[in-house]
Amino acid sequence: MIIRPGRQLLGWLLLLALGLLPGALAAQTPGTVAGTLLDQRTRQPLPFANVLLLRLPDSTVVGNAQTLENGSFTLAGVKQGRYLLRAEVLGYQPARRLMALDAATPAVRLGEWLVAPAAVQLGGVVVQGEKAAVVTELGKTVLNVDKDLNSAGGTVADMLQKVPAVAVDENGQVSLRGNASVTLYLDGKPAPSNLRLDQLPASRLETIEVITNPGAQYSAQGTGGIINLVQKKQVQTGWNGDALATVGTRDKYTASLNLNRQVGKFNFFGSADGLNNWFQGSSALQQVATVDGYTTRTDQTGQSARHQINYNLRLGADYAFSDEQRLTLTVQGNKQDFRTTQDFATLLTHATAPPIGLQNQNLEVDNLYTGRIAGNYRRTWVAHPGRELTASATYILDGGTVTTQQRVLDGSANYSRQARQQLLDVTIHLPSAQVDYVQPLDDKRRWGAGLKTDLLVTPGSEELAVQPMAGADFVRQEAGSYHYHYRQFIPQAYGSYQQKAGAWEYQAGLRAEYTGLQAQVLPTGSANQRIFNLFPSATVARTLPHEQRLQLGYSRRLNRPNFLQIIALPIYSDARNYVVGNPDLRPEYTHTVELGHQVAWKATTLNTTLFGRFASQSIQSLRTIDTVATRLSGQPDFITRTSYANFGNTASYGLELSLTQTLTTWWKLTANGSFYHNQVASYTGDGTRANFTGTAYLLSSFSPTKTLAVQASGNYRAPLVVPQGRLLAVYGVDVALRQRLFHDRAALTLRVSDVFNTRRQYTQLAAEGLSTNLQTKYETRVSYLGFTWFLGTHKPAGSIENQPAGDAGGFGG
Repeated sequence: MIIRPGRQLLGWLLLLALGLLPGALAAQTPGTVAGTLLDQRTRQPLPFANVLLLRLPDSTVVGNAQTLENGSFTLAGVKQGRYLLRAEVLGYQPARRLMALDAATPAVRLGEWLVAPAAVQLGGVVVQGEKAAVVTELGKTVLNVDKDLNSAGGTVADMLQKVPAVAVDENGQVSLRGNASVTLYLDGKPAPSNLRLDQLPASRLETIEVITNPGAQYSAQGTGGIINLVQKKQVQTGWNGDALATVGTRDKYTASLNLNRQVGKFNFFGSADGLNNWFQGSSALQQVATVDGYTTRTDQTGQSARHQINYNLRLGADYAFSDEQRLTLTVQGNKQDFRTTQDFATLLTHATAPPIGLQNQNLEVDNLYTGRIAGNYRRTWVAHPGRELTASATYILDGGTVTTQQRVLDGSANYSRQARQQLLDVTIHLPSAQVDYVQPLDDKRRWGAGLKTDLLVTPGSEELAVQPMAGADFVRQEAGSYHYHYRQFIPQAYGSYQQKAGAWEYQAGLRAEYTGLQAQVLPTGSANQRIFNLFPSATVARTLPHEQRLQLGYSRRLNRPNFLQIIALPIYSDARNYVVGNPDLRPEYTHTVELGHQVAWKATTLNTTLFGRFASQSIQSLRTIDTVATRLSGQPDFITRTSYANFGNTASYGLELSLTQTLTTWWKLTANGSFYHNQVASYTGDGTRANFTGTAYLLSSFSPTKTLAVQASGNYRAPLVVPQGRLLAVYGVDVALRQRLFHDRAALTLRVSDVFNTRRQYTQLAAEGLSTNLQTKYETRVSYLGFTWFLGTHKPAGSIENQPAGDAGGFGG
């Protein structure tokens, strides 16, 4: 409740009129408890830690706070009495302080409160406590990549399978609770548009943060939530880091180097990594189409080979002007080469004509690059804990070429042998800037505000060429070649207010975003949009006895279509199927509500979340027969068209659970899952399609010896309906072990992914006059052997993990 100055003065006068003595009045004045949590060894601040104030002698929780990024905290409104102050920090020993507040000492200033890393006694050997591999908080899940042995040789797409309600398809596309509109961030800033999670080595990252219901300080883009990829950056004194090399079966190699050097006020950090992987696969596609009364069926089966190459270099520096001011500069470059070759047999059956057999080949070559420059300034005030100013600017340059070819290698003389090639040339400029400010009003209230602007400019071209005969040059075709220019400008502003009242905490915010875009495709047409939106959000939380927390959150968000979904640029995946944008496509809007409960016992943490997401003007992908192109092709075949449209409403609501249980000193279980009702509009527009679906993940961690850690994990994604069909279930099991060597200077990791070779993709689609069944099986059962050497004070993950407690960090956007 906000108390107006006039009403507050009147209250004081009434109390004085009743004859209260100054001493008695002072005795009733609420007190404060404040301090700053620091690492005992490095004296670095410990942000986002939980600080609880328990009344003695009954240990009732009378107050709680979370440390800021500089480690400071303040508990206000504390009545006189005896208390126990307890700090809980992930990977550290619980810290406790006894204190008493009375008339003579109404405030306690702890100053620097040093907290020691956790240590567990096991068979006479002390093992340093480690962060859990998966930490689940209300509204957020954090994956500590280094603590999960299954990250060795893997990609970020592999790691995300562990998050409740997350699914990753064979192309690295992420969906959360059945929604593919997930916004990717890199170190708290927008990620490059060509970032492929299935090509990003997990070894590059420190943590992965998944936020399902962001507040006003976050961009409203992404109806499915936000995934923030936090890259490694050590801050210990001296040289620190690690070097990793991994080899996998059938020509799969990764290597990475992460270093930092802190000298005085400077902290230099950098990383370099590379990935070179070959994957084999197979697929089977069956389509049945009816055009002009004639039925045509295609049956395709074949093999594929994928070659992934990825190089990344990142350099940065922090400079601390003082304890209150810090500047960070980062430069990063990335090069991706992705080549896919498909050789398959096609059997065409048109009406009553004899079947036609063909040998086909599809080739796709992606040569992509990314450059990223970012600067960040942070200002705090020691005399005013909680007051903070941050400013940042980022420029991203994405670009590259995507070349696709389709050719008939052998078959009927009646079928065209011309090879077809498309060359897509893309350049994307992404400058952005933002400033955020937080101002405490008192020990219980604070407000925040921010401004941000994002600009996207992308000129490009698509060239269609044909090869009349084998060995001849490709000849450009004007009829299928285009130039385009796309510009999108998004200014944004937000304001938020937060207040604590005893065990209650309230937060409300409002974000305003304007979207202006211009798209032009020559020679076909253009599109223009001007949209202004307001996005409210609110959170109410209550701390309950016995270390429990209850939280209710709401937010409104949107899904802006990307430029390839808007510009009318036909892109052929093969000679029979193409994708094209829709200039009339508009954003999708959602309302998201979450009710979460968290409770922690001595060896158990349980998070339960009820959620609901309700979308209007939903963006749907539709696959239909292009009858005009089919007639013009002159082939005994048909051509399908995939495009996008706004229609119908979608909804998903259900339950998520996350449980961490320490069974013994050497065995720990982590289980999470979701079960929800998924409802989408039917492609016909006259009804809905719905099913109950969900995901499940189980991680079992063992420590057979003092230097050996073993993990076994399994995940399952249930069938999911889409507007034109459904995606069938996907499941698999992974195992890994890590042996620490040379007195914790090194570690050897062995991992086997998809032990039973069960992960495969099944898709069933249906439209008017068209049915599609697609089965894809990529090489998923792979063995990896990795060796890591640790530098400085950086150490491998121990065999015992501490219980997750407290928030693991966040970001603004």
